[in-house]
Amino acid sequence: MASQIQERLTTDQDLLLMQEGTMLRKVRTKTWKKPRYFRLQNDGMTVWHARQADGIAKPTFSISDVETIRKGHDSELLRYLMEEFPLEQGFTIVFHGRRPNLDLVANSVEEAQMWMRGLQLLVDLVASMNSQEQLEQWVRDWFNQGDRNQDGRMNFQETQRLLLLMNVEMDEDYAYSLFQEADVSQSDTLEGEEFVQFYKALTKRTEVEELFTNFSSDGQKLTLLEFVDFLREEQKEKDHAADLALEFIDRYEPSENGRLLHVLSKDGFLSYLCSKDGSIFNQDYLPIYQDMTQPLNHYYINSSHNTYLLRNQLCGQSSVEGYIRALRRGCRCVEVDVWDGPDGEPIVYHGHTLTSRILFKDVVATLAQYAFQLSDYPLILSLENHCTWDQQRTLAKHLTEILGEQLLSTTLEELVVDKLPSPELRGKILVKGKKLSIIEDTEVEEEEEEGLEKDQDSDMDSDTFSVLNVQPERESQELPLGIKDKKKVVTCPMTFLNICGHVLVRQASSIFESVLLSNQFYLNSRTILCPDLSALVVYMRTVPFFSFTHSKENYHIYDVSSFSETKAKHLIREAGNEFVQHNARQLCRVYPSALRTDSSNFKPQEFWNAGCQMVAMNMQTAGCAMDICDGFFRQNGGSGYVLKPEFLQDIQSSFNPQRPISLFKAKILLVQVISGQRLPKVDKTKENSVVDPLVKVEVFGIPEDTAKQETNYVENNGFNPYWGETFCFRVQVPELVMLRFVVKDYNWTSRNKFIGQYTLPWTCVKQGETVLRCLANISTLVLFLIQSFCPFPGYRHISLLTKDGTSLQPASIFVYICMQEDLEVDES
Repeated sequence: MASQIQERLTTDQDLLLMQEGTMLRKVRTKTWKKPRYFRLQNDGMTVWHARQADGIAKPTFSISDVETIRKGHDSELLRYLMEEFPLEQGFTIVFHGRRPNLDLVANSVEEAQMWMRGLQLLVDLVASMNSQEQLEQWVRDWFNQGDRNQDGRMNFQETQRLLLLMNVEMDEDYAYSLFQEADVSQSDTLEGEEFVQFYKALTKRTEVEELFTNFSSDGQKLTLLEFVDFLREEQKEKDHAADLALEFIDRYEPSENGRLLHVLSKDGFLSYLCSKDGSIFNQDYLPIYQDMTQPLNHYYINSSHNTYLLRNQLCGQSSVEGYIRALRRGCRCVEVDVWDGPDGEPIVYHGHTLTSRILFKDVVATLAQYAFQLSDYPLILSLENHCTWDQQRTLAKHLTEILGEQLLSTTLEELVVDKLPSPELRGKILVKGKKLSIIEDTEVEEEEEEGLEKDQDSDMDSDTFSVLNVQPERESQELPLGIKDKKKVVTCPMTFLNICGHVLVRQASSIFESVLLSNQFYLNSRTILCPDLSALVVYMRTVPFFSFTHSKENYHIYDVSSFSETKAKHLIREAGNEFVQHNARQLCRVYPSALRTDSSNFKPQEFWNAGCQMVAMNMQTAGCAMDICDGFFRQNGGSGYVLKPEFLQDIQSSFNPQRPISLFKAKILLVQVISGQRLPKVDKTKENSVVDPLVKVEVFGIPEDTAKQETNYVENNGFNPYWGETFCFRVQVPELVMLRFVVKDYNWTSRNKFIGQYTLPWTCVKQGETVLRCLANISTLVLFLIQSFCPFPGYRHISLLTKDGTSLQPASIFVYICMQEDLEVDES
């Protein structure tokens, strides 16, 4: 495929024009709009720009970093500037991860279309590359970087510089010997195939060759039977080994003759180990593999907090791009904070802060366009409504008119709501919010804590109090566990009799009572709930939380309570089992503390352990917490729905995440970190800087299972470091375990710097199995037992990801993992 790119560069008219370059207007903000000269480089993989055609150019982006190209009409920023720049002349380059989009405006419609067609062609070609083609392109890129004078060959001085760029510090004599071996033309330079041979010598994998030799009778190839033995004994493929051996030889053996003879060469063996079939993530769990017909409360749901924000919670930018990015990450529950806006149009922003405003109707239009591009399973719209009556009617109007058939506005088959629908409710958007529901002799509903954190200092409109002749009361926070606020709740005024829907009402005894009773429709201390909007809340009515007993006795299957992380942590500590049972019965949502003004995140694992379904994350912020979230929801087709373990679905469950019972038999998790391959530099601006990599292995689960261990660092070698260190973890509830591998650059003067990571659920690990049973609490014997009885079954490569969750291809680490039952031993 790399050769296809080179061929297209000389034949495709769009790419030829892009290589000549054109002047485009780069648009950063509503006021920053400057012309720049953009040009596709001769490698077909990078675009550079300069202030003018003959100016000093610098790299702008790599094609491999681009996710897609959008038309100008789909750009929020360009739409705002449509009177200044015709939308047909604009386009947007969308990058993987959290990198901001690049908005560009061409001088003509034809020029814009040329760039859009050419860039999309290159993006599609790169996306269709297999692992071998990606590696070839990677080698080609390194050669171009090393060839400073661009004469198509590299001398030894250029090769030495290239080694530093490739993140390896090598003895000069050894490097020169490799150079001479590859220089078969004896020209004191490396060209084409000679450089490929030099690269192969650099990437020689001693640990893989030893593994190959153990099963190869002649040390040169694996016969079909030998490869079957390897798959059965080491990879534990069991009964499928014979079929897989044939399939893998056809797929990974580069030699046509080898494929005909059903043998696997060293190169083919390495290609298999580095492929998706040799990946740590079990490929069987990437598509939808779980039962998707159970009620929604039986699933973890990928959820976002303040989805509209791109940065912090105090003065960050609000944008529809926040929703697009969240949906691209597989999010199935987005949040909208909506307030009264000018000209009768509701706006979305973080109330009482300096965050920017966007129109609610633009958010809804964005959801209509992007909600089901990645996953067609239902999307939950968590509506935080702070609007007055008239603008609530506008909210309802926009939801119904823009979403149309996508909006679920009635119960399924018009049946009584006795259970939640399943995720099979595809292509539908469910509104979560307040709903008119009046029942006598129940507690007054109070605003959930999240709304109170945003509005706790606000009061009712003064005009309302002048009519009622009553004094406003500040809304309370969530009540402590077990405390109830008992108040008589009277019914809906007659004016709402015909429009409330599903509400039991009786006639008010007086006009004054009717006015007074309207208080019960206040969402917070200023807004009355509009029946038009209430009617759109079907299966997800938000209700306050008082106690688990109160919820069990008074709430229904469709009632949803929200908890701040502080409240949820307290409940897990003090009443973990009750929380598990509550979450088996109905949905709950956990959101970050209001103190996280920097949009930082908590680790979601603690709340998943208690069965909390919607654990809302600040998806704009990278870090360990989002690595866990992204890694967890990578399974099951990236649908955004993952079935909870059975013991978290049972309303009679005895499970307590703080004190798991003995029914959960502990396991021993063995991890050997063997080696690393082609790790990137931390500081690319320093050519002579080479990383000192180490690997940290982290286990997240219930408190007893959470642990971490790390290797020693390897000095001055990010290209092919070798560690060969084995770790042992005792895991009591493997169904809840997340496994995270982090590669860092050791620095004795400061904190170790991040290089790459990979995170996945233990249940999705492609692992070997063995009859060996390790002895508990005797860690000194573990390594001996592995070496003696369990010679590394299940070798797996881990392809590393960036902080943003994008690929660091071809960077990887090579590991062995297996899990054994933990048999308690009487040490007396």
